[in-house]
Amino acid sequence: MANAPLAGTHRAPYRNARATRRADPSERLEVSVLIRRRDAAGLHAHVAKISGGDRSAGHFTREAFEQRFGASDADIAEVRKFAHAHGLTIVAEHAGRRTVRLAGTVAQFNAAFGVDLQHYEYAGGTYRGRTGDISLPQSLHGVVEAVLGLDNRPAAQPRFRRHIKATKAESFTPLQVASLYKFPAGTGAGQTIALIELGGGYDAADLSAYFSEIGVSPAPTVTAVPVDGAANAPTGSADGPDGEVLLDIEVAGAVAPAATIAVYFAPNTDAGFLDAITTAAHDTTNKPSIISISWGGPENSYTAQSTTAFDSAFQAAAAMGITVLVASGDDGSTDGGTAGTTNVDFPASSPHATACGGTHITASSTAITAETVWNDGAQGGAGGGGVSTVFATPTWQTGLTVTTTGGGAQTLTMRGVPDIAGDADPQSGYNVRVDGQDTVIGGTSAVAPLWAGLIARINSTKTTTAGLINPVLYANPSALNDITSGNNGAYKATTGWDACTGLGSPDGAALEAVL
Repeated sequence: MANAPLAGTHRAPYRNARATRRADPSERLEVSVLIRRRDAAGLHAHVAKISGGDRSAGHFTREAFEQRFGASDADIAEVRKFAHAHGLTIVAEHAGRRTVRLAGTVAQFNAAFGVDLQHYEYAGGTYRGRTGDISLPQSLHGVVEAVLGLDNRPAAQPRFRRHIKATKAESFTPLQVASLYKFPAGTGAGQTIALIELGGGYDAADLSAYFSEIGVSPAPTVTAVPVDGAANAPTGSADGPDGEVLLDIEVAGAVAPAATIAVYFAPNTDAGFLDAITTAAHDTTNKPSIISISWGGPENSYTAQSTTAFDSAFQAAAAMGITVLVASGDDGSTDGGTAGTTNVDFPASSPHATACGGTHITASSTAITAETVWNDGAQGGAGGGGVSTVFATPTWQTGLTVTTTGGGAQTLTMRGVPDIAGDADPQSGYNVRVDGQDTVIGGTSAVAPLWAGLIARINSTKTTTAGLINPVLYANPSALNDITSGNNGAYKATTGWDACTGLGSPDGAALEAVL
């Protein structure tokens, strides 16, 4: 029977890239095939209860989740049969992650999936890619939900901004920020924070020196987890992905020093990004209770199969009691798009993740004296936020309005971003150490690990983990500091939720009480 296109897989060229030649047919690559869940309806129903604020819904262990909602043996066998028919090698299988990893040549994958892989060039580099749809035999339609990795264009960018001219008089250590936000006492003992990284790396000597300098002793336990062949690989440049990696580790580790920091390094592709998230969520060794993601891209740059697959991974995390925190972007309401347009960042726009926006704080030695939306036109950075074009309005955002800088207010008809916020302006940024250099970094990249440290502190005092925190936050907005001044371009801050800072920045003591 003839192959047919797999829904949601259509690809267009990346950023005006042009194909210069066909990909080398002997080039070897690996591809992740995502298989349907057993009892998908049951998972959706369970997550709907959680999203509706039903705290009796409970959380599954990783083992119980895999048994009920993982891929079936029969479906994995069907993919295995398809792979063997096309000479593809099975690299790995994981029922809980419902992923089969395949290896083969360009020629073999072209034939297997009905694509014509090409070599593309664009202003920022090159990639192997495709246009059009992926095709599968009828026997796999309904079984396979996504095929990721044929195209290896960059999937995301780090959401940090380095402020070269900032001084330590203007910036803060993560511990100072935690104190200003009244974080409850605690160390995060017994918790694991997963950090998703799509490049770069860290040097243990930097971490040792940094934590010693700010008085965190003993230093947090940091472990690197390789995904899809990637590894801890420092570039030596604080302006590159090392800046993201060290910012994430040092902020989360300072706030929750007794938590384990597990850093999942993956290739910067749609397959690598998703595989890092699912590896962390289903990791039965490190068992993260929080996943912090400081990478993203414009929502409209992802295929439908990718947005669906990522959101499904976050639903799984919610069902297992894992809190997912994602930076909302550093380019204001355009998210780096054409001036005058509005875009939100993904995966922050997933309703099963908590999107983290940005503020600027002014503070005395003991208290915040002013807090506004982060929007530094001179530096070109602003907190991301807006309205999704992909995801429907979640239950907990029903009836909210979004206010534009022109003063117009409209009822949310789709998912609004962000949910929460925190200090992100590089001018009131974080003192960190990257590649042997003390520097100041901001961006919404800092907000996700800051909140991760807070949730780790709170989790460590509870009998259950917080899991998906959005329903609780929206039911208890007074547990956050409402930001009512400033804008991120198209949207302005107002009383209550807004598309610049969400519900606001953390009041740690109040959050400990409601979570």
